[in-house]
Amino acid sequence: MTAVTDSYFSALIGRLETLRETLAEPMSRASAAICKAARADRRVYVFGTGHSHMLAEEVHYRAGGLAFTIPVLVGSAMLHEGAVISSVYERTEGLIRPIFERYGMQPGDVLIIASNSGVNAAPLEAADYGREIGATVIAITSSAYSAAIANGRRKLADIADIVLDNGLPPGDAMIDLPATGLKVGPASTAVGATVLNAIFADVAAELCKDGNPPVYLSANMPGAKEINQELVRKYRPRNPHL
Repeated sequence: MTAVTDSYFSALIGRLETLRETLAEPMSRASAAICKAARADRRVYVFGTGHSHMLAEEVHYRAGGLAFTIPVLVGSAMLHEGAVISSVYERTEGLIRPIFERYGMQPGDVLIIASNSGVNAAPLEAADYGREIGATVIAITSSAYSAAIANGRRKLADIADIVLDNGLPPGDAMIDLPATGLKVGPASTAVGATVLNAIFADVAAELCKDGNPPVYLSANMPGAKEINQELVRKYRPRNPHL
């Protein structure tokens, strides 16, 4: 391992160790909100634009993941249909609501929104929509990044019911390149996925009090086909991506 790779590992591990303390309370609240939704047969939606959309895919149809999660996938705000135009799309007002209306979100559902900067139009409009519907809105964001660039604009953290502040610096990257003014080693995806999976693991453990929680198995595990097929049959009516 080189000095640079070691620095990135150290920075990422250090950030996660800090978050174990700083996010203990909001993660507990997020877990409780998701458990409440699950016990009422509600759903958990996950949305992000740009690279943040990967968190929605991370928990969708995932081995060891909960079957009541639904990704909100907006192709034009992701990367595979054009990275440059996706940056324009996520900053354009009025484009997200019609897409969310197709997903059939209901009161009592949970909406998790990942946005590291926390100021773009798409995640803010998604949060507004979730609040209007009566969903619990959970934000995964960097308060430091939002504060540095908001310039009086609203921030995702101002709208959400529960804020999971990843504590990352403005710009996401953590490793300085000497004499260049540049930084590399972004961490929001790794941190966000860790936080989400930790919360969902806690939810699953709590739901065990009611019987086996709806957890997908890896397709290569014994019995996975039958278990997964039954979960898909149950949850497909509200999940357009199954």
